Amino acid sequence: MNSDQRIVSNRARGFTLLEVMIAMVIAGVALIALLSLGNRSIGVNGRLQKITQATLLAQGKMGETEAAADRGSLRYENEEGAFTPPYDEFRWQIAFEATPLPSVRMVTVKVLWGEEKKNELVELNSFLF
Repeated sequence: MNSDQRIVSNRARGFTLLEVMIAMVIAGVALIALLSLGNRSIGVNGRLQKITQATLLAQGKMGETEAAADRGSLRYENEEGAFTPPYDEFRWQIAFEATPLPSVRMVTVKVLWGEEKKNELVELNSFLF
């Protein structure tokens, strides 16, 4: 085996330092992208949990309002308040509006949280007869 053949066979066995460095850069960029994607998905999951909790709280408040209307104990006045712990970060608003039919009123229940300018709320509408 001559010296030219030995050089070619030695190169075929391993990677050069430049190839290893390029592979490390590619792997590093991919890992950074995956980590940022993971952080974003955690944030989205937290927001979805808030929306789910707010929706359930709004449904409960709407149920209370409809039950009070059925009992005849509902005062058709706009109200607002806060929920008790562990949901004390949420607040609620109930508003009533007249409709073209005098015996029917529209009720809107809003459950809000966070900053008002971010518009973090869930709103339910129903009609009371």
